[in-house]
This record gives sequence, structure tokens and C-alpha cells, in this order.
Amino acid sequence: MITCEVCVEGVPGAIAAEAGGADRIELCAGLVEGGTTPSFGTISRVLDTLSIPTVVLIRPRGGDFLYTAEELEALLCDVDVIRESGAFGIATGVLTREGDVDVHAMEQVMDAAGSLSVTFHRAFDMTRDPHRSLETLIHLGVHRVLTSGLERSVPEGLELLGSLVELAKGRTSIMPGGGIREDNIRDIIGKTGVNEVHFTAFASLESPMAHRNTRPLMGSDRVPGEYGRLVTAPEGVRRIVNSAAAMG
Repeated sequence: MITCEVCVEGVPGAIAAEAGGADRIELCAGLVEGGTTPSFGTISRVLDTLSIPTVVLIRPRGGDFLYTAEELEALLCDVDVIRESGAFGIATGVLTREGDVDVHAMEQVMDAAGSLSVTFHRAFDMTRDPHRSLETLIHLGVHRVLTSGLERSVPEGLELLGSLVELAKGRTSIMPGGGIREDNIRDIIGKTGVNEVHFTAFASLESPMAHRNTRPLMGSDRVPGEYGRLVTAPEGVRRIVNSAAAMG
């Protein structure tokens, strides 16, 4: 069977993903900047509400994956909190300045994670040598690697994804993520042989606010303002899950 992990933001997104038939969720905040660590309140409510496994993204900020000592300490503190929360796992990743897996940092992550399932997230797509990095992560004991094949989207990275699956030989799971849709998921699974996929299923939601002041912006002018946002749509999840199930 194909495991479908849906990337969501917040409690409503998690509920929508489960309603749409997701097998697992990755819980995030700040998806407009690629995802950051969600609040403990959000994590707690999701874990109390969902019956499917929850992977919590642990990323202290947007931008690169080269962290200061203080940022790494915060990351490890978050791992400690998640380990005690009852979550299924974490998704995180730390790189060196040269674009390699930061082995020392990831050893600390793996020690702190204990029995949690560990996903090395798309920091992998910023490594300089994916095959060497994969061997490093296998040696560290990472359970899965989330990757687009070092390209903007999975369909563009299919060749590398296939070679990573071959190299892994079942020692860890290669989980494609990035640009997976209902109309391409079968091709992706068929060409790579993966048994886990990671995707979003967003729809636009108009704010119910009656009073609106459109002059100020609470964030960057490169993202939608305060009166529209993207939310996980159960029907969108269901369509992709059904397409994946046909390949199971």
C-alpha cells in the first residue's frame, strides 16, 4: 500500500486531511516560507483530535538549514517536547556550510528523538551530493528522506528519485514531496517505486470578516493579505489519495 502523508498547517488543516483519507500528516506552521515549527498549543490540539499519526516539523526559522548554536539548541528542545507529546515522529534537517549533512547535529537529534520516527526533510534538496548524503542519513538511522529529487518539483526530479530508491535498497524510505497532484501521482509512483508520498491539497478561503482595512499588511507583500488564505481541502486530499491507492 502507498502511505499518503499530507502536509498541513494548523488544527483545521489536520482535521481536513484526516477527513480526506490521509494516512499521516506533517504538521507545520508558516508554510509560506517552507514551513516552521508549529506552536505547542497547535500540536497538543491536533494530537488530541486526530486518530492518524502526526509528524511534527521542527524548523526554527525559514531560510537555509545552517543553524547557529542557539538555533540548534532550540531545535533540540523542540525535539524533547515532541518526544513527550505522543506524536508519531518529527521532520527536521541540519546542514553544514558546505552543503553536507551535519552529522554531529543530526546525531544529537537522533539521540533526543528516542523512539520517534525521524524524517530528514527537504533540507536534503540543498545538499551538494545527494547519494553521499543519503548514505550518511542511513548510517544515522533516519527512517525516511523527504525530497523532490533536488529540483523545483518531484516530476522534474524523477530520475534522481529513482536512483535514490535504488541506492537505499529498503534501508530507509525515500518519500517524494513537492508538486505532487492527482494527475501525476501515478506516474511518480510507477517510475520511482516509492511506497510513501508527501503532498498538500490546498484551496483558497475567503475571510468572513465584514470590516476590512486593506491598507496595512501584517506580513510580506509577496503573499496574500489578511483576507484570503490557503487551507487544506478534504476533497482535494481524497482525490490524490484515491489516485495513489490505485497504484497500491
